[in-house]
Amino acid sequence: MTDVAPTGLQPKQRLSSSQGAKQPASAAPNPNQGPVNAAFTTEPVQHIQLSAEHERRLLEDLQHEPPPAQDQDLRLLQRLWPFLKPHRSLTVIAMLTIPISTLAVLRQPLATKQAIDGVISEDRSMWTSALMIYGVAVLMQLGASFLQTYCLQLAGQRAMVDLRRKAFEQAERLSISYYDRTPVGRVLTRITNDIDALGELFSSGAALAPADMLMLAGIVTVMLSLDYQLSLVAFAALPPVAWAVQWIRLRARLAFRDIRARVSQLNAYLSEQVQGVQVVQAFGREHVSAAEYRVINDAYRQANHRSIRYDALLFSVVEAVSSVCVAAVLWWASVQAGWLEDERASAAYLGTVAAFYQYLQQFFVPIRDLSTKYTVVQSALAAAERVFAFLDEEPTPAQSTPPAPTPTPAQPEVNLRHDPLIRFRDVRFGYRPEEEVLHGVSFDVQRGEHIAIVGATGAGKTSTIALLLAFYRLQQGSIELGGVNIERLSEQTLRQHIGLVPQDVFLFAGTVGENVTMGPVQDTAAVTRALAQVSALDLLQERGGIHARVEERGVNFSAGERQLIAFARALYRNSEILVLDEATANIDSETEARVQQAIDTLIANRTAIVIAHRLSTIRKADRILVFHRGRIAEEGTHEALLAHGDIYARLYKLQFSGDA
Repeated sequence: MTDVAPTGLQPKQRLSSSQGAKQPASAAPNPNQGPVNAAFTTEPVQHIQLSAEHERRLLEDLQHEPPPAQDQDLRLLQRLWPFLKPHRSLTVIAMLTIPISTLAVLRQPLATKQAIDGVISEDRSMWTSALMIYGVAVLMQLGASFLQTYCLQLAGQRAMVDLRRKAFEQAERLSISYYDRTPVGRVLTRITNDIDALGELFSSGAALAPADMLMLAGIVTVMLSLDYQLSLVAFAALPPVAWAVQWIRLRARLAFRDIRARVSQLNAYLSEQVQGVQVVQAFGREHVSAAEYRVINDAYRQANHRSIRYDALLFSVVEAVSSVCVAAVLWWASVQAGWLEDERASAAYLGTVAAFYQYLQQFFVPIRDLSTKYTVVQSALAAAERVFAFLDEEPTPAQSTPPAPTPTPAQPEVNLRHDPLIRFRDVRFGYRPEEEVLHGVSFDVQRGEHIAIVGATGAGKTSTIALLLAFYRLQQGSIELGGVNIERLSEQTLRQHIGLVPQDVFLFAGTVGENVTMGPVQDTAAVTRALAQVSALDLLQERGGIHARVEERGVNFSAGERQLIAFARALYRNSEILVLDEATANIDSETEARVQQAIDTLIANRTAIVIAHRLSTIRKADRILVFHRGRIAEEGTHEALLAHGDIYARLYKLQFSGDA
């Protein structure tokens, strides 16, 4: 057997290059070690440079939202209230502690002034009283701050739990058409990363911005009461800080919105590559995937770099202005002290200056906190835009104009004894409005009838079943179930009457029994019976029967075993209508014979629609619909269609000549 090197370098070439290298004397061959295959030695992933056009195409699907409206921030915060409302008691406790902590902080510099005045005036009682007041104020500040942080973060995390639950329920309700146009990784980002970023609003203390505002207002009031001239010097710092915040505000929001979009794209690409890692490795595409990931990752880094630059700029502006302001206040205080003629008055002025200096330091603490929290708020609001946009997605299919609301709010009752039980009338549909897949499809399915749908790939067979299950909204025509238009039925009401065995089976992590029941196993006998009827129970006995462990996506089961479990899942549901979409496509001939006998028995008292490529499995069907290019080209029994000698007969001859 000839070994082929994964790169352009042949095995002999690499071996000769290694022979030229000097080997240490101690590097003796290990007799217990097998022969080394030079063609399949592990090598680092090659780094390649993508073209500019390739990079542009890779990033062009990233949609940038328009700049937010001026009242967007307030509306986003208002939309958080329904999630905080159930936990409003914690929020109220946190808000009630704000004035307490504010008063405690404001009282400390006054206690300092009182202590200095007591020392200067040699009044021991004044000094002792100031010390006690200062200690009580510190304890009140610590207690109130603890309650603020604890209660608000607890309320915020509980609200995020509710928001995650709401987002997950939305993800479960969204139509299949939404997932056709939206990568799964982006949906996961909305539910995980974006909600985590929104939760930072509470965990970082940014939601306590009102406390900083109240603190700032209190400090301004006390500073004016102490010395209005020194206050005016200090307040001169506000205009440049306000200008910096206003200049950075919109730019920071756009940067954070770009971060959220980039991380969404990053997760989408990562999800796709991980799910398709087998194909990536089989075709040696690792170096291309690594290069593409490097481009997307670099775009994400650049978006973060912009946000960091604005954050650092705002913080440095506040720090610089505060330093200049402190210097100006101290200079003006020294000038005022020089103007005081009485030395005793000048000494008494020392307490005022000390208190004012403390207030000045506290004056910039909430400003610094607000500047730091501002970036967190902008990040949280950028995430909130995406989360609420996801929650605002219409959960019903949106392939065409929604039907007019019915005049009666009550759900009509499906008559399962109605004939025909299923009726398609002039159904037209396309996954894109401009590309029609079905062109005026019309047929009836009588109660208890077994219908087979056949045709070449892309003829519209699976699309027909998807419309019956309301995975998509048809563009024209109507579909009736039991004499009722399915658009008048809720999805739950419609689908409870239909059992589906899809071609691509998806198993959830858990047990075989839980995958059959699609939930906790409550009737073990019914699950066992369903598996036995599809001849799957004996195949699973060695693994533990219905308690056999199923790993993620059912990777520890073969394709045929997964198909059998899906068939048992449909049987356990015991629906009146059974739909099999290539139910025997992934089953070998021996297993197919076992399952076919069970199918014949189980669909005897049911209405069944079978999509099949293996024409040998549908010979006993009451009627066969032959789809061709989105239309029903032929209709009849197996013998009649063979005698007709058209499309079905050609498909039959081609398939059996290929089998031969």
